[in-house]
Amino acid sequence: MVMLRARASDWSKTTETNAEGQFSLNAVPIGDYAISVASPGFTQTEQAIEIASGSAPVVHFQLRVASAKETVDVAENLEVVPTNSATPTTLVSRLDIERTPGASHSNSMAMITNYVPGAYVTHDQLHIRGGHQTSWLVDGVPVPNTNIASNIGPQFDPKDIDYMEVNRGSYGAEFGDRTYGVFNIVPRSGFERNNQAELVLSAGNFNQTNNQLSFGSHTGRFAYYGSVNGNRSDLGLQTPVSKVVHDAVNGYGGFGSLIFNVDPSDQLRLVTSARRDYYQIPYDPFPNDIENADIAANGFMAQYPSFGLRDANHESDALANFSWVHTFNSRMLLTVSPFYHRNTANYDGSPADNPIATTDRHTSTYAGGQVSFSASLAKNDLQVGFYGFHQNDRQLFGIIYNDHTNTPPFAENDASSGSLTSFFLDDKFKPFSWLTLTAGMRPTHFSSSSSENAISPRFGAALHIPRLNWTFRAFYGHYYQAAPLLTVGGPFKELCATSSCAFLPLRGERDEEHQFGVTIPYRGWVLDADNFKTSVHNFFDHGCIGSGLCLPLTIERAAIQGWELTLRSPRIAHRGQIHLAYSNQVALGGGAINGGFTDGTTNLCDPSPGLCPLDHDQTNTLNLGGNLTLPWRAFASTNVYYGSGFTNAFVGAPFPERHLPGHTTFDLSLGKDFGENFSASVNALNVANRRVEMDNSQTFGGFHWNNPRELSVELRYRFHY
Repeated sequence: MVMLRARASDWSKTTETNAEGQFSLNAVPIGDYAISVASPGFTQTEQAIEIASGSAPVVHFQLRVASAKETVDVAENLEVVPTNSATPTTLVSRLDIERTPGASHSNSMAMITNYVPGAYVTHDQLHIRGGHQTSWLVDGVPVPNTNIASNIGPQFDPKDIDYMEVNRGSYGAEFGDRTYGVFNIVPRSGFERNNQAELVLSAGNFNQTNNQLSFGSHTGRFAYYGSVNGNRSDLGLQTPVSKVVHDAVNGYGGFGSLIFNVDPSDQLRLVTSARRDYYQIPYDPFPNDIENADIAANGFMAQYPSFGLRDANHESDALANFSWVHTFNSRMLLTVSPFYHRNTANYDGSPADNPIATTDRHTSTYAGGQVSFSASLAKNDLQVGFYGFHQNDRQLFGIIYNDHTNTPPFAENDASSGSLTSFFLDDKFKPFSWLTLTAGMRPTHFSSSSSENAISPRFGAALHIPRLNWTFRAFYGHYYQAAPLLTVGGPFKELCATSSCAFLPLRGERDEEHQFGVTIPYRGWVLDADNFKTSVHNFFDHGCIGSGLCLPLTIERAAIQGWELTLRSPRIAHRGQIHLAYSNQVALGGGAINGGFTDGTTNLCDPSPGLCPLDHDQTNTLNLGGNLTLPWRAFASTNVYYGSGFTNAFVGAPFPERHLPGHTTFDLSLGKDFGENFSASVNALNVANRRVEMDNSQTFGGFHWNNPRELSVELRYRFHY
């Protein structure tokens, strides 16, 4: 008998070996597991294993004859890493999220930025590997979104996540085309609870609170989980100066997961999520600052006036994801997943904004599905499938002129629809136990006001050195990312006819990626290093008009390259564990703006003829953290973040270098469990209260300083019902 058991819940799956002693298990979510083998007359044997998406790990057992006298050795499980994948991954568990300082807050990205190299938040947007086009998946099923940087917070509340797998490049054909990062989550399912609820309450400075009530349970065939949450704070977005003004945020949402095992061959899953968020846009309250006033320090030209702005951003998101998982036998699996997703991002400027007030209200609706069939053969793991959706967009653009020029206001309502259809074929071939070769292809057709086609081939290899236990990997592949449906037209185009601007048709982004790396486990330590280069045509970005109406655009070309390092330790002295994520990266762009809003510049880098740093370029990014188990059921967790500085948009005023100054912050969390049902923790972000101007690009209120010191107390109470 073979039993696979989740290490953090009651989820399990069993099978029996065949006459040759072989076995296979499929439909297993990503995460950490223990697999054990038992047979009459033999000693039961157990191994730890980590399941990554798209992987098919092979484990070997050698059973020992049971003796009349047995001894039991209890040893800590060592870190287990995939050896047959070309994709660099980072796996974050719900315990990591719970204990990382600030990571469980509803709008926090710390579960990504603290663990994933090259991931950071600047001008209130998550960037990873030099871009901000990322995908969120639920159990391998994508949440479609073709818009560019329209949402501020994460797709899901971190407290609803059981495991999150971050894939950064080298994707198999089944993983789509969002080049810069794929966040595949396994949500809370109820298998980790038995008629149990949890209440999370928190309070801190800036009048902040993050609260959630969740509940869940399971039987042998059915599991359910549900939650509701709410949050507010007077410190939301990054401020344009060190003072926090007009920066309130609040939101609420709900999440649900249902799993029903109809029979041993069929499983039904339903995941639903809904949330609403409100953000005030901060502004610079000092009229004589370098941003607001025409003074000598800025060449008598205000850099980004925000003194007269009183803007706000409203977001809402709802999704339903249903899956039917059918097991034909131990080697063949079919998954059919229809989905629905609706996303709204509304930027509303105050009508009194000076010199202009802007409005951008955008709603996107997606309906579609994914069908995937996988088969495990003697030396091949084959996956073939279909992914597609139909999209409807509605958008309102508006400008009111308060600059005493008597220019009449503009308003424009646009609607558009489109569709995307992709097929994928991916094969992992193991000619030897130590070598895995992958090959795949993803043809895509995108249709809207214009149509585009792409065929994205992908090739990878993973070479495992048995005695060293090192795994080398290499990858070459192409990606295609469909463009947003809407930019602007009508009155705006007429305005540009008399000015130096233009609105060009948007184009899909096309990327070519080269990557190689190595994973080195040693006595429970895991070191992972990789080098990558991404060559881009039609790089997605955004340009802003006035007080914050940011429109999608494409840049003719971009080049992003770097190397990354992650390190994770075992439990040291049964007490502590450390993790490190480092990136050395260059993100460059150049050429003309060839899609969306443009001022007619033929070269983004004028007067330089080549490539220049993009506004989110940062050479060195480091996160070093750890957690420590203390006596009396207490714990501590820390994280140190260092960034070498983002691109300086105004060289010499007042910073002389091409990049802004570096910045370092230190976060700390201390907590204690009081029995099985109650725990408390204290969180401190940016303990030293070190402040610096991180970014001076024109998005969401202009310049951006890192957040001041944040202090909060969190209480967790678990009870049965």
